[in-house]
Formats: sequence, C-alpha cells, structure tokens
Amino acid sequence: MIAAVRFRLTIHRTPIYHATMTKHDQSPGSLISRLGDGLSRLSAVLRSDQWGVAQVHGVNPAQLAALALLARRPQEGCALKEIAAHLGVSQPTATDTVLALQQKHLVSKSASQEDRRSVRIVITQQGKTLLRRAAQGEGHTAEALAALSPSEQADLLLLLVKLIRQLQLMGAIPAQRMCSSCRHFRPHVHAGSDHPHHCDFVNAAFGDRDIRLDCGDHQPADPAIQAATWKAFEQGSAHLRATSHREKEN
Repeated sequence: MIAAVRFRLTIHRTPIYHATMTKHDQSPGSLISRLGDGLSRLSAVLRSDQWGVAQVHGVNPAQLAALALLARRPQEGCALKEIAAHLGVSQPTATDTVLALQQKHLVSKSASQEDRRSVRIVITQQGKTLLRRAAQGEGHTAEALAALSPSEQADLLLLLVKLIRQLQLMGAIPAQRMCSSCRHFRPHVHAGSDHPHHCDFVNAAFGDRDIRLDCGDHQPADPAIQAATWKAFEQGSAHLRATSHREKEN
C-alpha cells in the first residue's frame, strides 16, 4: 500500500517563516526538538517505502506521487505548476518528471478546455494500471499505521490536518485542497452522529476518518469563510479542541 501520509520537507526560505520558528525552544532535548526528530525518522522510513514501491514499477517516488495526484484529477488533469506545487519542486524539475512519465506512456498532454493555449497533464490508462499495482505493495509505514486503532488513526489524521494548515499559514507549503478550506465543507452540522460533517458538493454526511488532504472536487472558500469554518471544525472536534486548549495554557 502506498503510504497515505507524506511529509513535505521542502523549505521555503522566507523571513516570516524564520521569525516564526525562532519563537520556540528548539534546544536539544526540548519538546519541539524531539517532535522534529520523530518526524524526521518517520520521513526516512516514508522515503524508503516510497523508493521501494516506485523502483519495483520502474519509476521514482516523485513520478509516483505525480501519478497519484493526476489519478485524483482523471478528467481535467493538472497544469505543470500544480504538479510542481504538489511535489514541492521547481517547474523545471516538475517538467523533467512529467517528461519521464510521458516517455513511459503513463501520462499525456492535452489542451485545456478553458484556454486552448494552456496544456494539461492527464494520467493514461497505463498510468492508472501502474498506480493500482503499486498500491498493492506493503511498506513499513502502512503496517505501522494499520497497527493503530481506528480512533488513533482518526486522531492522527486530524492532527496532520492541523499541522498542514499551520504550515500553509506560515507559507512553508502551498495551499492544499483539504476539506477544511473548501466552500463545500460543513463541519459538525450533524451533531451526535458518527458522520458529523457534511459535503455540499456530493450532499453527503461523513466522519473524521473521511477527511481529505487532497480532493479533486475542492473549491477554495473565501479567507474569512475558511477561518470561520476552521474555528467550527476545531471547536466541534474533541481531540482538536483539547490540543487547542493545551496550546493556550502554554
């Protein structure tokens, strides 16, 4: 199984980011330092898993990640800049990745329906087949995640959403197509249910375990609405509410 969680380690060197980081105790042995060390160790295993799965199928991790992104946009595909942003690389590097996939007949290029001068990258049937086969491979990360209880898995997903959102606000990673920033997302409108959230796009209720980090139907809400939605999401989630209270106490 391809690990559903992937940590982006690309550092965007901005003064705001550095100013934010210097506010916290990062001395050896501090909690922030230990958390960073833990994430670094997880990242090393993730990279190893990704290389192991990718090489079996004749691609590299970046190419496999690009295919996974394109599989979530089967109709409209992605522009090159979208792929670059998702991978956390420059457009020239993303161009090399797309060219390699195209030479292997795993992706194709087509003109955008909105702008015929714009090119979209679309996954081919061969690309979908490779991705399905790659998803059958087990890695250490997938095994470790599977060993967590269902509630622990859901709690970890919520914390990852919060961490990714914070990195977005700091400008460390590009905006992600998560539920929490989508105009279709209605958090905790079905109180007392195992499926408390609602997606207006598909008109369906869903639970914390179904929160998406990247959705092909995502439509960004206005910043003010995103902030209000996040507040409702955080306050309605017992786990996120508890972490928020601890942050305020500290």
